[in-house]
Amino acid sequence: MANKSAASTPSVLIHDRVQLSRILLSAPIVVKICIFGMLTVFALAFFAPWIVPFDPNKTSILNSLKAPSWTSGGHPEHLLGTDRLGRDMLSRLIYGLRVSIGLSVLGVVIGGLIGTALGILAGFVGGILDRIVSALVDIQIAIPFLLMTLVAIAALGTDIWVLIGLLGVAGWETYARVVRSQVIAIRSRPFVEAAYAGGATHMRVALREVLPNLVAILTVLLTLNFPAILLLEASLSFLGLGVQPPTPSLGRMVGDNRNDLALAWWTALTPVFLILIVTLMIQLIGDWLRDVFDSRLRDGRFQ
Repeated sequence: MANKSAASTPSVLIHDRVQLSRILLSAPIVVKICIFGMLTVFALAFFAPWIVPFDPNKTSILNSLKAPSWTSGGHPEHLLGTDRLGRDMLSRLIYGLRVSIGLSVLGVVIGGLIGTALGILAGFVGGILDRIVSALVDIQIAIPFLLMTLVAIAALGTDIWVLIGLLGVAGWETYARVVRSQVIAIRSRPFVEAAYAGGATHMRVALREVLPNLVAILTVLLTLNFPAILLLEASLSFLGLGVQPPTPSLGRMVGDNRNDLALAWWTALTPVFLILIVTLMIQLIGDWLRDVFDSRLRDGRFQ
Protein backbone atom coordinates (compact mmCIF):
# COMPACT_ATOMS: atom_id res chain seq x y z
CA MET A 1 0.00 0.00 0.00
CA ALA A 2 2.85 2.38 0.87
CA ASN A 3 4.58 1.69 -2.43
CA LYS A 4 1.37 2.31 -4.31
CA SER A 5 0.84 5.63 -2.53
CA ALA A 6 4.41 6.72 -3.15
CA ALA A 7 4.17 5.77 -6.80
CA SER A 8 0.89 7.60 -7.30
CA THR A 9 2.09 10.90 -5.83
CA PRO A 10 4.45 11.83 -8.73
CA SER A 11 1.74 11.08 -11.27
CA VAL A 12 -0.66 13.40 -9.45
CA LEU A 13 1.97 16.15 -9.40
CA ILE A 14 2.70 15.65 -13.10
CA HIS A 15 -1.04 15.81 -13.86
CA ASP A 16 -1.35 19.08 -11.89
CA ARG A 17 1.61 20.58 -13.74
CA VAL A 18 0.21 19.57 -17.11
CA GLN A 19 -3.17 21.02 -16.14
CA LEU A 20 -1.55 24.29 -15.04
CA SER A 21 0.46 24.46 -18.27
CA ARG A 22 -2.70 24.04 -20.33
CA ILE A 23 -4.44 26.81 -18.39
CA LEU A 24 -1.52 29.20 -18.93
CA LEU A 25 -1.20 28.33 -22.62
CA SER A 26 -4.92 28.95 -23.15
CA ALA A 27 -4.75 32.39 -21.54
CA PRO A 28 -5.43 35.44 -23.74
CA ILE A 29 -2.38 37.24 -25.07
CA VAL A 30 -3.11 40.27 -22.85
CA VAL A 31 -3.05 38.05 -19.75
CA LYS A 32 0.22 36.43 -20.86
CA ILE A 33 1.75 39.88 -21.27
CA CYS A 34 0.50 40.84 -17.80
CA ILE A 35 1.94 37.66 -16.24
CA PHE A 36 5.30 38.32 -17.89
CA GLY A 37 5.12 41.94 -16.77
CA MET A 38 4.41 41.01 -13.15
CA LEU A 39 7.23 38.45 -13.14
CA THR A 40 9.50 41.24 -14.36
CA VAL A 41 8.23 43.58 -11.66
CA PHE A 42 8.85 41.02 -8.91
CA ALA A 43 12.30 40.29 -10.34
CA LEU A 44 13.18 44.00 -10.34
CA ALA A 45 11.91 44.36 -6.78
CA PHE A 46 13.84 41.32 -5.55
CA PHE A 47 17.13 42.10 -7.27
CA ALA A 48 16.95 45.88 -6.74
CA PRO A 49 20.18 46.16 -4.67
CA TRP A 50 22.18 44.55 -7.48
CA ILE A 51 20.70 46.24 -10.55
CA VAL A 52 20.21 49.90 -9.62
CA PRO A 53 22.73 52.14 -11.41
CA PHE A 54 23.05 54.63 -8.50
CA ASP A 55 22.47 54.85 -4.78
CA PRO A 56 18.77 55.83 -4.58
CA ASN A 57 19.37 58.15 -1.61
CA LYS A 58 22.55 59.84 -2.86
CA THR A 59 21.95 63.54 -3.46
CA SER A 60 23.69 65.83 -5.91
CA ILE A 61 22.39 69.39 -6.05
CA LEU A 62 24.42 70.01 -9.23
CA ASN A 63 22.24 67.40 -10.98
CA SER A 64 18.94 68.74 -9.66
CA LEU A 65 15.93 68.17 -11.93
CA LYS A 66 17.94 66.82 -14.85
CA ALA A 67 15.72 65.66 -17.72
CA PRO A 68 15.67 61.99 -18.79
CA SER A 69 18.47 60.95 -21.14
CA TRP A 70 16.05 60.19 -23.98
CA THR A 71 14.66 63.76 -24.05
CA SER A 72 16.20 66.83 -25.63
CA GLY A 73 18.90 68.14 -23.35
CA GLY A 74 18.63 65.19 -21.00
CA HIS A 75 21.44 63.97 -18.78
CA PRO A 76 23.17 61.01 -20.48
CA GLU A 77 23.73 59.05 -17.25
CA HIS A 78 20.20 59.28 -15.90
CA LEU A 79 17.72 57.35 -18.02
CA LEU A 80 14.67 58.75 -16.20
CA GLY A 81 16.24 61.99 -15.03
CA THR A 82 16.72 63.20 -11.46
CA ASP A 83 14.56 64.77 -8.77
CA ARG A 84 15.01 68.11 -6.97
CA LEU A 85 17.80 66.69 -4.77
CA GLY A 86 19.63 65.24 -7.77
CA ARG A 87 18.76 61.62 -6.94
CA ASP A 88 18.54 59.20 -9.84
CA MET A 89 14.86 58.55 -10.63
CA LEU A 90 15.39 55.09 -12.13
CA SER A 91 17.19 53.87 -9.00
CA ARG A 92 14.53 55.35 -6.74
CA LEU A 93 11.74 53.86 -8.85
CA ILE A 94 13.23 50.38 -8.62
CA TYR A 95 13.74 50.68 -4.87
CA GLY A 96 10.32 52.29 -4.48
CA LEU A 97 8.85 49.36 -6.35
CA ARG A 98 10.69 47.01 -3.99
CA VAL A 99 9.28 48.74 -0.91
CA SER A 100 5.72 49.12 -2.21
CA ILE A 101 5.51 45.56 -3.57
CA GLY A 102 7.03 44.12 -0.39
CA LEU A 103 4.62 45.97 1.90
CA SER A 104 1.65 45.05 -0.30
CA VAL A 105 2.59 41.37 -0.34
CA LEU A 106 2.91 41.35 3.45
CA GLY A 107 -0.43 43.12 3.79
CA VAL A 108 -2.22 40.72 1.45
CA VAL A 109 -0.74 37.63 3.12
CA ILE A 110 -1.53 38.81 6.66
CA GLY A 111 -5.06 39.86 5.71
CA GLY A 112 -5.64 36.59 3.87
CA LEU A 113 -4.46 34.52 6.85
CA ILE A 114 -6.60 36.46 9.33
CA GLY A 115 -9.71 36.43 7.16
CA THR A 116 -9.36 32.78 6.16
CA ALA A 117 -8.81 31.61 9.73
CA LEU A 118 -11.79 33.57 11.06
CA GLY A 119 -13.97 32.49 8.13
CA ILE A 120 -13.18 28.80 8.69
CA LEU A 121 -13.82 29.10 12.43
CA ALA A 122 -17.09 30.95 11.91
CA GLY A 123 -18.27 28.47 9.29
CA PHE A 124 -17.33 25.37 11.27
CA VAL A 125 -18.10 26.36 14.85
CA GLY A 126 -21.05 28.65 14.25
CA GLY A 127 -23.02 29.92 17.21
CA ILE A 128 -21.68 32.85 19.19
CA LEU A 129 -18.30 32.76 17.42
CA ASP A 130 -20.05 33.12 14.07
CA ARG A 131 -22.03 36.08 15.37
CA ILE A 132 -18.88 37.75 16.74
CA VAL A 133 -17.01 37.36 13.45
CA SER A 134 -20.03 38.61 11.50
CA ALA A 135 -20.27 41.64 13.81
CA LEU A 136 -16.57 42.42 13.31
CA VAL A 137 -17.04 42.16 9.55
CA ASP A 138 -20.00 44.56 9.69
CA ILE A 139 -17.98 47.04 11.77
CA GLN A 140 -15.05 46.86 9.34
CA ILE A 141 -17.39 47.51 6.40
CA ALA A 142 -19.34 50.29 8.11
CA ILE A 143 -16.37 52.43 9.18
CA PRO A 144 -14.20 53.91 6.39
CA PHE A 145 -10.89 52.10 6.67
CA LEU A 146 -8.83 55.14 5.68
CA LEU A 147 -10.34 57.02 8.63
CA MET A 148 -9.47 54.12 10.95
CA THR A 149 -5.95 54.12 9.54
CA LEU A 150 -5.47 57.85 10.17
CA VAL A 151 -6.64 57.45 13.78
CA ALA A 152 -4.35 54.47 14.32
CA ILE A 153 -1.33 56.29 12.87
CA ALA A 154 -2.09 59.35 15.02
CA ALA A 155 -2.14 57.09 18.11
CA LEU A 156 0.68 54.66 17.28
CA GLY A 157 2.99 56.69 15.05
CA THR A 158 4.41 56.11 11.58
CA ASP A 159 6.71 53.18 12.37
CA ILE A 160 7.04 50.67 9.52
CA TRP A 161 5.55 47.89 11.66
CA VAL A 162 2.47 50.01 12.30
CA LEU A 163 2.08 50.42 8.54
CA ILE A 164 2.48 46.67 7.96
CA GLY A 165 -0.13 45.93 10.62
CA LEU A 166 -2.60 48.39 9.11
CA LEU A 167 -2.09 46.98 5.63
CA GLY A 168 -2.54 43.48 7.10
CA VAL A 169 -5.97 44.16 8.57
CA ALA A 170 -7.16 45.93 5.44
CA GLY A 171 -9.56 43.74 3.49
CA TRP A 172 -9.59 40.77 5.88
CA GLU A 173 -13.39 40.99 6.04
CA THR A 174 -13.65 40.04 2.36
CA TYR A 175 -11.79 36.78 2.96
CA ALA A 176 -13.80 36.07 6.12
CA ARG A 177 -17.19 36.53 4.43
CA VAL A 178 -16.36 34.49 1.36
CA VAL A 179 -14.58 31.70 3.26
CA ARG A 180 -17.41 31.46 5.81
CA SER A 181 -20.02 31.01 3.10
CA GLN A 182 -17.86 28.45 1.29
CA VAL A 183 -17.23 26.47 4.50
CA ILE A 184 -20.95 26.36 5.29
CA ALA A 185 -21.59 24.96 1.79
CA ILE A 186 -18.70 22.47 1.92
CA ARG A 187 -19.13 21.06 5.44
CA SER A 188 -22.32 19.20 4.50
CA ARG A 189 -20.81 17.42 1.48
CA PRO A 190 -20.30 13.63 1.48
CA PHE A 191 -16.48 13.68 1.60
CA VAL A 192 -16.57 15.83 4.77
CA GLU A 193 -19.13 13.54 6.40
CA ALA A 194 -16.98 10.56 5.41
CA ALA A 195 -13.95 12.16 7.08
CA TYR A 196 -15.93 12.68 10.28
CA ALA A 197 -17.18 9.11 10.12
CA GLY A 198 -13.56 7.97 9.93
CA GLY A 199 -12.79 9.72 13.22
CA ALA A 200 -11.23 12.94 11.87
CA THR A 201 -11.18 15.98 14.13
CA HIS A 202 -12.47 19.43 13.21
CA MET A 203 -8.88 20.63 12.69
CA ARG A 204 -8.02 17.73 10.39
CA VAL A 205 -11.20 18.16 8.36
CA ALA A 206 -10.57 21.91 8.04
CA LEU A 207 -6.96 21.48 6.90
CA ARG A 208 -7.22 18.30 4.83
CA GLU A 209 -10.72 18.43 3.36
CA VAL A 210 -12.02 22.02 3.37
CA LEU A 211 -8.94 24.21 2.87
CA PRO A 212 -7.84 22.54 -0.41
CA ASN A 213 -11.28 23.32 -1.84
CA LEU A 214 -10.78 27.00 -0.98
CA VAL A 215 -7.49 27.40 -2.86
CA ALA A 216 -9.15 28.55 -6.08
CA ILE A 217 -11.33 31.23 -4.52
CA LEU A 218 -8.52 32.39 -2.21
CA THR A 219 -6.18 32.77 -5.17
CA VAL A 220 -8.70 35.04 -6.88
CA LEU A 221 -9.30 37.05 -3.69
CA LEU A 222 -5.58 37.53 -3.08
CA THR A 223 -5.04 38.68 -6.65
CA LEU A 224 -7.97 41.08 -6.64
CA ASN A 225 -7.12 42.49 -3.19
CA PHE A 226 -3.47 43.17 -4.02
CA PRO A 227 -4.12 46.36 -6.07
CA ALA A 228 -6.27 47.79 -3.26
CA ILE A 229 -3.49 47.23 -0.71
CA LEU A 230 -0.91 48.72 -3.09
CA LEU A 231 -3.07 51.81 -3.61
CA LEU A 232 -3.69 52.12 0.15
CA GLU A 233 0.05 52.08 0.84
CA ALA A 234 0.63 54.60 -1.95
CA SER A 235 -2.11 56.88 -0.57
CA LEU A 236 -0.72 56.80 2.98
CA SER A 237 2.82 57.43 1.75
CA PHE A 238 1.58 60.25 -0.48
CA LEU A 239 0.04 61.91 2.58
CA GLY A 240 3.29 61.47 4.49
CA LEU A 241 1.78 58.86 6.85
CA GLY A 242 3.30 55.74 5.30
CA VAL A 243 6.91 55.08 4.32
CA GLN A 244 9.11 57.82 5.76
CA PRO A 245 12.00 59.57 3.98
CA PRO A 246 14.60 58.96 2.76
CA THR A 247 13.25 55.46 2.02
CA PRO A 248 11.56 55.61 -1.40
CA SER A 249 8.16 54.17 -2.17
CA LEU A 250 5.99 54.85 -5.19
CA GLY A 251 3.41 56.86 -3.26
CA ARG A 252 6.08 58.73 -1.33
CA MET A 253 7.81 59.72 -4.58
CA VAL A 254 4.57 61.15 -5.95
CA GLY A 255 4.01 63.15 -2.75
CA ASP A 256 7.58 64.46 -2.58
CA ASN A 257 7.68 65.52 -6.23
CA ARG A 258 4.17 66.83 -6.80
CA ASN A 259 5.31 70.46 -6.41
CA ASP A 260 7.82 69.98 -9.23
CA LEU A 261 5.25 68.70 -11.71
CA ALA A 262 5.29 71.89 -13.81
CA LEU A 263 9.09 72.04 -13.99
CA ALA A 264 9.97 68.34 -14.08
CA TRP A 265 6.98 66.17 -14.96
CA TRP A 266 9.02 62.95 -14.89
CA THR A 267 9.61 63.17 -11.12
CA ALA A 268 5.91 62.69 -10.28
CA LEU A 269 4.40 61.09 -13.37
CA THR A 270 6.79 58.14 -13.67
CA PRO A 271 5.84 56.66 -10.26
CA VAL A 272 2.17 57.36 -11.02
CA PHE A 273 2.52 55.54 -14.34
CA LEU A 274 4.24 52.61 -12.63
CA ILE A 275 1.48 52.34 -9.99
CA LEU A 276 -1.13 52.43 -12.77
CA ILE A 277 0.61 49.72 -14.83
CA VAL A 278 1.17 47.37 -11.87
CA THR A 279 -2.38 47.63 -10.56
CA LEU A 280 -3.83 47.21 -14.06
CA MET A 281 -1.76 44.07 -14.74
CA ILE A 282 -2.70 42.46 -11.43
CA GLN A 283 -6.37 43.34 -11.94
CA LEU A 284 -6.41 41.76 -15.40
CA ILE A 285 -4.72 38.61 -14.07
CA GLY A 286 -7.23 38.45 -11.22
CA ASP A 287 -10.21 38.83 -13.56
CA TRP A 288 -8.83 36.06 -15.77
CA LEU A 289 -8.26 33.74 -12.80
CA ARG A 290 -11.79 34.39 -11.59
CA ASP A 291 -13.23 33.47 -14.97
CA VAL A 292 -11.07 30.32 -15.18
CA PHE A 293 -11.86 29.09 -11.69
CA ASP A 294 -15.56 29.94 -11.95
CA SER A 295 -15.93 27.91 -15.14
CA ARG A 296 -13.99 24.99 -13.66
CA LEU A 297 -16.04 25.09 -10.45
CA ARG A 298 -19.23 24.99 -12.51
CA ASP A 299 -17.89 21.98 -14.38
CA GLY A 300 -17.06 20.24 -11.09
CA ARG A 301 -13.37 19.84 -11.88
CA PHE A 302 -12.20 21.10 -8.47
CA GLN A 303 -14.21 18.63 -6.44
